[in-house]
Amino acid sequence: MFAISGMLETYGMTVLHAPNGRKGIEVLLANSGIDLILMDVMMPEMDGYATTAAVRAMQQYARLPIIAVTAKAMQGDREKSLASGASDYVTKPVDADELLDTMQRVLGERGPGEGADS
Repeated sequence: MFAISGMLETYGMTVLHAPNGRKGIEVLLANSGIDLILMDVMMPEMDGYATTAAVRAMQQYARLPIIAVTAKAMQGDREKSLASGASDYVTKPVDADELLDTMQRVLGERGPGEGADS
């Protein structure tokens, strides 16, 4: 995910990191104004599926775009990511153009004022 972070920072985006899902939720709650989450599916302690479901259970983040990112491209992974609440799914190695297109699309699917501050 750090390679992805570097790429996003070159586009002027601010990137926050968390080593696992539990810390990710702490980072989310401590930082208002988060526009999108890139969720690594394979994390220690609390995987991306459980973390995504936990974020979705919080009313204020029910529509926050979440893109699942995983090296697992096996059949069923996309469906499992979407079922846990992900807005979309990309596989590693991440293609920069595909990721940016996906980010733009899921950010555009929110209505006005439906970000983290809603």
